[in-house]
Amino acid sequence: MTERNAPRFVVMPEFRVKPQVRTAFLDAALDDARHSLADEAGCRRFDVVCPEGVEDTVLFYEVYDDRAAFDKHLQTPHLKRFQAAVKALEVKEIVVRFAALENA
Repeated sequence: MTERNAPRFVVMPEFRVKPQVRTAFLDAALDDARHSLADEAGCRRFDVVCPEGVEDTVLFYEVYDDRAAFDKHLQTPHLKRFQAAVKALEVKEIVVRFAALENA
């Protein structure tokens, strides 16, 4: 398998967010997403997703070159800011799913 066709590392966390802190949480999430894409060479995609009809749920869809790129993400200042916001806003991280994204 060539590097071009190597599977990417996908991270899909799910959060439960109280309505009164939703805007602040989304601001923090979008800050993390923007900086991940701008500042991390190994971050290929970072979507903040609000499913229809489920007002208390926010999902992320993150794609990295590989697990090592995600591990670098875990050490970034923007993620530390996001984690501090999650704690201050009392947002619950429900589940984190990891997967491989196979490229065509």
